[in-house]
Amino acid sequence: MLFPDMDNQYKVKAQKPSDFFENGQGARTPVEGTEPIGFNFPITSEGAVGTDLDYSSGSDYLNTGLFGDFYGKGFPSELKMDEAFLARGKQRYQITCTPCHGDSGNGVGVVSKYWAIPPTANLIDPRVKDMPEGQIFWTITHGKGLMGPYNGVTSVRDRWAITAYLRGLQAAAGN
Repeated sequence: MLFPDMDNQYKVKAQKPSDFFENGQGARTPVEGTEPIGFNFPITSEGAVGTDLDYSSGSDYLNTGLFGDFYGKGFPSELKMDEAFLARGKQRYQITCTPCHGDSGNGVGVVSKYWAIPPTANLIDPRVKDMPEGQIFWTITHGKGLMGPYNGVTSVRDRWAITAYLRGLQAAAGN
């Protein structure tokens, strides 16, 4: 054993009792009135609860990028295209896409320098520029080739924001 002190650590394991707290439970309930960072649960006029962080909750264009069996062109009407939306898209792109696709979308991210994998898609290529927005959203959602799906880690609105930011990168490239 290289580090035997790692075998017995002082920590609270999920669902296990603890002598540290008065009630003997290791799991703690959140402080009343708090909510996780980034979550908001607005109540609509119909009484339904929705959130900007939904990961997929419908079969409409907003949630799928599809109109029936076809990729949709343009952005869903539910989205407000403004500077904040594009800034969010840039932030999410830098977090999730830049390692492989690069800052400019040219497919030369940091991953290409260290891993011997097939080339990453060049997102400013005319072939990608010609894709409908729904297809780009669908690809982010379900993945393609070596790119895994991002539907479990990136919300619906964030995937659309990334798509909008990508359109900006493509316009700036001018091809």
